[in-house]
Amino acid sequence: MPVNHDTTFVDNLPQNVAVQFLDRVAVSPDAEAFRFPRGESWESVTWKQAGEHVSRLAAGLLSLGLEPEQRVGIASGTRYEWILADLAIMCAGGATTTVYPSTNADDVAFILSDSSCRFVFVEDDEQLAKLTEQEAELGEVEKIITFGSAPAGEADAKVITMDALAELGDAYLAEHPDVIRTTADAIPADQLATLIYTSGTTGRPKGVRTLHRAWVYEGSAIKAQQILDETDLQFLWLPMAHSFGKVLLSTQLACGFATAIDGRVEKIVDNLGVVKPTFMGAAPRIFEKAHARIVTMTASEGGAKEKIFKKAFAVGLAVDERTLAGQKVPLGLKLQHRVFDKLVFSKVRDRFGGRVRFFISGSAALNPDIARWFHAAGVKILEGYGMTENAAGATVNHPDHYKLGTVGPAMPGSEVKIGEGDEVLLRGPHIMAGYHNNPDETAKALDADGWLHTGDKGSLDAEGFLTITGRIKDLFKTSGGKYIAPSAIEAKFKAICPYASQFMVFGNDRNFVVALITLDPDAMADWAKENGKEGQDYRQVVSSREVHDLVAGYVEELNAKLNRWETVKKWEILGSDLTIESGELTPSMKVKRSVVQANNQDLIDSFYTG
Repeated sequence: MPVNHDTTFVDNLPQNVAVQFLDRVAVSPDAEAFRFPRGESWESVTWKQAGEHVSRLAAGLLSLGLEPEQRVGIASGTRYEWILADLAIMCAGGATTTVYPSTNADDVAFILSDSSCRFVFVEDDEQLAKLTEQEAELGEVEKIITFGSAPAGEADAKVITMDALAELGDAYLAEHPDVIRTTADAIPADQLATLIYTSGTTGRPKGVRTLHRAWVYEGSAIKAQQILDETDLQFLWLPMAHSFGKVLLSTQLACGFATAIDGRVEKIVDNLGVVKPTFMGAAPRIFEKAHARIVTMTASEGGAKEKIFKKAFAVGLAVDERTLAGQKVPLGLKLQHRVFDKLVFSKVRDRFGGRVRFFISGSAALNPDIARWFHAAGVKILEGYGMTENAAGATVNHPDHYKLGTVGPAMPGSEVKIGEGDEVLLRGPHIMAGYHNNPDETAKALDADGWLHTGDKGSLDAEGFLTITGRIKDLFKTSGGKYIAPSAIEAKFKAICPYASQFMVFGNDRNFVVALITLDPDAMADWAKENGKEGQDYRQVVSSREVHDLVAGYVEELNAKLNRWETVKKWEILGSDLTIESGELTPSMKVKRSVVQANNQDLIDSFYTG
């Protein structure tokens, strides 16, 4: 049944993020707010404890002279201290400028300089070194605040610890006991809250100016849909430097649930088993890897286990197909499903802690086949859509009303429509105020009627559910005049091949389509152990005849699902996976197609000349 959405909440939004946070502290003082790893165990804090810590840090920033809308950088991975720093900046009336910990020193200098940051929080000595290395470019940075201890060696008056900042705040609060609430109440809804620099695929990153009203709208829109409440428990690993991570914080403040935080990607599976969350936001790559891991592990066991596994998913998908279509499930099929749920599907759910009500997938397209596979196992993945320019959330499927393969309807209180060339257009309280110091790019993105031009190609069905078919600029035409949507082909391959990491197709103005493939290093390490190649490095393994034949089978399977003009005629496995460090992935794990093409142009050309 369709879910009714009350949009009156838009007229009653909290004034700003600071008020939203302080009100949450007042409403839920003794409830758990955050938990985070300390050594081998987890530590927990209440909303009241978090509120006190944030107030001390905010007062410390005010004591240093922070003024409304002045920027404060955070160069760190996802951790509890990131949340504290961000909320302190909000409560002090400043504007957070986010910096991925993987960002190189030159780009860090550009971001902090372009945003005119006065203060910067840094996670560790590695992030501090980037600032000191570029000190000449950072003339406006007055103080650097470290999460841990001050660096050893010669004292630097510019560098203080987070504890020292809190002590400055204590002294300031003693003289101005009401300063945090007073400051928060004075922040208008249209004041700058955040500058998030989009990594982009070419050129310098652009600073997206996000206002307080955008963040409070996002959290309030989720609350209005009754998707989450204070009984939920989130596991948060997503980069807080990315808008997806930030919108989950806004949602937490609106709904009041607790969040367990640990940004170490390699610890996600272990942490899920310990934390046992009820929901988690993630990028599609996490689900691709989990799917691949489960499939390859079962295949390696072989025998009866593999047969039961395959039969279970055949039954699960058949039941799902009927259920989602509103059809009756035959009794025999229903009984089989019950048995397989105990034998197979419950074990899949247990990998995620056993309590997950749903996942929210965003930041890139999720392959519908993988979504259906997990759904058959009782793992619901709700796909949403948005971009940094609209504070991450534009559309989202609802747990009680969703369509696999779509990204859901528009969030209540906002609009989505299809424009010229099937471009997705967005409008509402969540839209950015523009790009920082970049009026030309702002004019390209925002039209006179307030619509954000996303650059994504899509369609809307009769119920308003949005389907994204790819980036307009990524579409290409073969010399035969046929249009190709690379992302659709690439997603199909990842669903078919459990060893795939990246699959990139090319063929603009050429007479056929070719592909560059990278395989997942972890999956290939496991494959090597099982196939007599343990001890060989990644390049040796993927260049072997056995792996070539293995991948060839998956490419053949892919081609059977494609139109003739889409089929991949030639391909090659690259000698290394794409990485952020190589410049071929953005910090949010999106492929920089133009960089990959430039780095492998000779190889691509050889497909057509060899």
